[in-house]
Amino acid sequence: MSLAMLNMYISFGGIILMFVSAGTAFLARTKLSGILSRIVLAFSFICMVVAGLIVAYIVIGGPTSNFMR
Repeated sequence: MSLAMLNMYISFGGIILMFVSAGTAFLARTKLSGILSRIVLAFSFICMVVAGLIVAYIVIGGPTSNFMR
């Protein structure tokens, strides 16, 4: 597997984590209460931080393919 494909799959993982974070935050704010709400919100925050780190890694890594052969 090439580095470009690996970076693509890693970025998909970051995008999925962003959706999980948004969904769990919505769930915690609307359907849950008490300590369970805070636990789910903490999980949501952790997912968003990890997703941000993944996106930063991919963006800072720059382009991976060389089209000039």
